[in-house]
Amino acid sequence: MKDSHGNQYTGHIHMLSAFNLRRGHDVDEFAEVYASFVEELYEADLIIDAQPMGRRVSDTPMDTDEDRTHQFFTILTFRNRAHLDKAYAHIEDRMRTVTSEHLDMYSRTSDAIFTCWQDETPFFKKGTT
Repeated sequence: MKDSHGNQYTGHIHMLSAFNLRRGHDVDEFAEVYASFVEELYEADLIIDAQPMGRRVSDTPMDTDEDRTHQFFTILTFRNRAHLDKAYAHIEDRMRTVTSEHLDMYSRTSDAIFTCWQDETPFFKKGTT
């Protein structure tokens, strides 16, 4: 598929993090740590977008996932696979130093799973198909 400039489209990659908070950890405190982590990623040019932390809305027929009970979600967006791999290498390197906000954030979670996907088509603008 071609983008609007006629170039081969290579979609952004997104990473969904689904998790619960460990007992005794405050949601607002976690959100502050997450915001700091995201800022670090922006400053290092390791993401192009980040969605705010979300809380699950499971009392609707739209939520059909009966296999998982995760209550919190975040989404990070990367330019492409090389950008994703660069971000992972950065996080992996920081984990060795045990100084990363990533470790602080991760230590507050339980049952974390991560899912990545790549856009197959360019973003649609409102009112277009």
